[in-house]
Amino acid sequence: MPTPVLSDSEALELVRRGLHTELPADRLEQRMKTGPLRVKLGLDPTASRVHLGWAVVLRKLRHFQEAGHTAVLVVGDYTARIGDPTGKSATRKRLTAEQVKEYSEQCLARVTPLLLQDRLEIRYNSEWLENFAFDEVLGLISKATVSQILERDDFSKRFKESRPISMVEFIYPLLQAYDSVQLKADIELGGSDQLFNNLMGRTIQEAYGQQSQLVCTVPLLVGLDGKDKMSQSLGNDVAVDEAPDDMFGKLMSIPDTAIVDYCTLAAWMPKSELDPIATGLASGELNPMAAKRAMAGAVVDLYHGPGAGTGAEAAFDRVHVHRQEPEEMPVRTISSVYGEESEITLATLIAALFSVSKKEARRLIDQGGIRLDGEPEPADRPVSATELHGVTVQRGRRMFVKMTAESS
Repeated sequence: MPTPVLSDSEALELVRRGLHTELPADRLEQRMKTGPLRVKLGLDPTASRVHLGWAVVLRKLRHFQEAGHTAVLVVGDYTARIGDPTGKSATRKRLTAEQVKEYSEQCLARVTPLLLQDRLEIRYNSEWLENFAFDEVLGLISKATVSQILERDDFSKRFKESRPISMVEFIYPLLQAYDSVQLKADIELGGSDQLFNNLMGRTIQEAYGQQSQLVCTVPLLVGLDGKDKMSQSLGNDVAVDEAPDDMFGKLMSIPDTAIVDYCTLAAWMPKSELDPIATGLASGELNPMAAKRAMAGAVVDLYHGPGAGTGAEAAFDRVHVHRQEPEEMPVRTISSVYGEESEITLATLIAALFSVSKKEARRLIDQGGIRLDGEPEPADRPVSATELHGVTVQRGRRMFVKMTAESS
């Protein structure tokens, strides 16, 4: 399906939607009128999956594509061997070239489907950094000062606390900036935590006689807990390729304080849709649950296609409003859990079904998080194999397993 042609005002609204920083201020509109721009985004190829937090900057890159510009995706296969020190309190462990190659392939497989293929250029910074001569390295690092590098918050904090900062880490922002020189980037995108690195790109481009890039950053999306930024390691994330029902259910769990951020950065609602929600929530005239439903449905539609959100909402209501079982759920045979045993405790059953420890299983049961056909049970109750056929085992609000005596 061809990308619709946008007017100048529509294109500007789209690329500015949700931006956190635009530097230098008020230059973006003028720069966009000069013709198709090269919009750079650097990727650290170490993430094992793409969640909605990481997708914020990817979606913004796609907005630039939809506005008629070229996305230049820079895979940091060389710089990843160093590791981006942004936000780190200690020197990162270096990766091998083989590890980075494997990560890069996995990363691109997840990222590129989110972008328009006809306006996409993929580059690896090993192309120009792998054989960087030492005199060229000296020329690059001579274009910045130690005091400039120490302006970074994480470096400054570690320096004041007498914690180690390797010289390699000092060079990282300069190498990222040199990518902009090689690519002749017009704009560099990044999360708000990348502002220093992106601005360094402007400095280095000017030092090499190029027109300096504009810098556009997007906010960091808070996780499902409403506290920390979304992170797979914290377990507060939603993957962009999660099943529609799971995605919708997780999004309905966010705190009310995060609704507007999710409408802005996960659903990417235009101002005409976002303002009534923000105003209604602030005044108390809009029920937060109604706002969450609108947001969750929009996010599911964005990643699974129009109409997917409606189906996911219906599945959510079936389980959480009408207290019915989901129409589809995983099926496990009794023999796969029991083996030769005829009777095990409920805690043992839960540990096997949901891949948790028996201690965690007991905790879930004691807290009322486990039900058999809708009824809570004690952790140490013996559960016979014969009584489980056709029983639905439920963990929490969204996880169900149907037990059967035979494989399907």
